Amino acid sequence: MMLDILFKNATVVTMAMDTPVLENVNVGITGRKITHIKKDEGLTANRVIDCTGKVIMPGLYNCHSHAGMTMFRGYANDRNLEDWLFNYIVPAERKWTPELLKTGVTLAMAEMIASGTIAFTDMYFFMDTIAKTVDEVGMLANISNAVVGFDKDSYDFHKDNVYEQSLIAIEEYHNKKDGRVKIDASIHGVYTSHPPAWKQVMDFAHKYELDLHLHLSETKTEHENCIKTYGKTPAQVFAEHGVFDRNTLAAHAVWVSDEDIQILADKKVNVAHNPLSNLKLASGLAPVAKMLEAGVNVSLGTDGVSSNNSHDLFEEMKMASLLQKYATGDPATLPATIALKMATVNGAICQGRADESGKIAEGFDADMLLLDFNNPRQTVCYDPMLNLAYSTNGRDIEMTLCRGQVLYEKGEFTTIDIEKTLFEARKAQSILTGK
Repeated sequence: MMLDILFKNATVVTMAMDTPVLENVNVGITGRKITHIKKDEGLTANRVIDCTGKVIMPGLYNCHSHAGMTMFRGYANDRNLEDWLFNYIVPAERKWTPELLKTGVTLAMAEMIASGTIAFTDMYFFMDTIAKTVDEVGMLANISNAVVGFDKDSYDFHKDNVYEQSLIAIEEYHNKKDGRVKIDASIHGVYTSHPPAWKQVMDFAHKYELDLHLHLSETKTEHENCIKTYGKTPAQVFAEHGVFDRNTLAAHAVWVSDEDIQILADKKVNVAHNPLSNLKLASGLAPVAKMLEAGVNVSLGTDGVSSNNSHDLFEEMKMASLLQKYATGDPATLPATIALKMATVNGAICQGRADESGKIAEGFDADMLLLDFNNPRQTVCYDPMLNLAYSTNGRDIEMTLCRGQVLYEKGEFTTIDIEKTLFEARKAQSILTGK
C-alpha cells in the first residue's frame, strides 16, 4: 500500500491511555487518516520524513477564542476587564466590516497554526465570514456569535442580527464538508443578558441541535453582582433556566463555588480554562484541580489575544499546571500528562470530535504536530510528555497537519498568503483603532 506521508523513526506522544508514548515508530498517513503506526519496515509513501530526534503529538485545541481580536493585540492593556471591554474594545468593534474581520481571523489562524493549534472554538461577529475563512485555510472550528441583550423586557432574538447570521452559517457551513466547521449557539454571559433572552437562545439551540458557548463567572464582580441580582451564582441561575440542557462549553469558570462545580459535573458542562488571560486581567485563579477531580471536562483556551497576548497553547499548558501547583501547595497537582490532555483529548471532547481527533491512533484523523527536539532546550529528554508541557513553546513546531493536510512546515504556510495577510493587518489596525 502506498501512503501519502510516512514519518519514520519518530517518538510519538499518542495521548492513548494504554500506550501514551511510543519510541522509534513509523507513522503512515493516507488521505485524512492515520492508517499505520508500526515499528516494522516495508511501508512505502509518496513522501518519507526521517523523524530521528523528533516528536509527533496530536494537534492542539484552543477551546475559547475571539480570533478577530488579534487586531487589538496590545490595545488598551493593563486595565480591568470592565474598563478594557466597555471603554476601549467595544467602541473599536463598532468599526468591524466582514473584510476587516477576515484579515484579523486569518492573522489569528496563522499564529495558531504556526504554534501547533489545529482547532479553535470561537465567539465573535460575522460568523459566516469566520466559517468561510476557516474552510479556506483548512483548520477545524466551532463558531458562534454571542447574544447580548441588556433590556430584558424588549429583547427579541429574532430581530437580533445574531439570529440571521446564525441561520446563514448553519445553512452554509454547519457540519458541511465532513464537519470541519460546526456552528454553536452562544450567550455572552449572565451580566450582559437576562432570562428571556436565554430562553430564546435555548429554543433556537434545541431546534437546530446546536452546542452552546458562554462566559461563566469570569470575574469576582460578575459573580457577586449575579448573586445580588438573582440570589444565586451564574452557574446556578443558568442551570435553573435550562441553559445547560444542551452540550455546553463554559469559558473561564474562575469564581465557581463547590456547589457550582458539582452542577457543572452533573450537567456535563465542558470548561475552557484561560490561565494567561485570567492572570493578565487579574480576574482570579480558576479551581481547575477541583473541577477535574469532580469529573468536569476541562480544556484550554487563549481567549482573545488582546487580553493574553498570544495564541500559543504551550504557554497555557505550562501556566495551567504551575498555577494549580501553587494554589494547592502540591507539586503533584495537574501533572504534565493532564496539561497535555487538556490541550488535546479534552479539547476534542469540547468540540464533539473525540471519536476522530485528539490522539495519535490508527483510524483517527491526521491532526498532528511534528516537533524537533534537536535543540538546546529539548535534547536532554527523560520523558517527552514532560518536555512538551514544561519546556516547549510554539516556535518549536516544525510541521502542522490537519486532516492529513500540511498547513505549515518550517516557517512556510501552505494555505495562507502570509505577506498579504501582514500587509492587510497593518492597514486594518489603523482603521479600527486609529493607531
